[in-house]
Amino acid sequence: MNTDTYAQAAIEADPTLPIIRVTRDFRATPAQLAKAHLDPDLYLRWVGPDGITSRSTVWDARNGGEWAYVSEHEGQEFRFRGCFHTVSDDLIIQTFTYEGMPDDVSLETLRFVDLGDGRTRLEAQSLCESIESRDAWLRSGMEEGVIDGYAKLDRLLDSGEVSA
Repeated sequence: MNTDTYAQAAIEADPTLPIIRVTRDFRATPAQLAKAHLDPDLYLRWVGPDGITSRSTVWDARNGGEWAYVSEHEGQEFRFRGCFHTVSDDLIIQTFTYEGMPDDVSLETLRFVDLGDGRTRLEAQSLCESIESRDAWLRSGMEEGVIDGYAKLDRLLDSGEVSA
């Protein structure tokens, strides 16, 4: 494992638009980050806060495909689903729905920017239904899930299990 400190995610809410932006640098190539987001066996190992387990119910990672998974934590189930609109080595555009709030669908854009020297910046943007919906997401523990999840992704990348 590398000994330098892992990066922290910058999570920002646009003050005038229902948008959340997340920026995070990784010691990985764009192709490795794309694979970690598109391969369900990898994705479900790192997504979300510590202490959850997740399983895929549908996963078709291609332009026009769909995805769905269930996360379990302390006896509760949380279901998520969406559609892949664009899938490539440096860009994923998808919808995201938490089934506990089925009318609040977000449009997510994830860009993997090659910084050189084996480093990549993830630039993610979630366009939410409304500012109120965005703020509910931020209050829901999203920040903890992002920070914990990316720390797990760092460990998965360091282990060499995510080949390009």
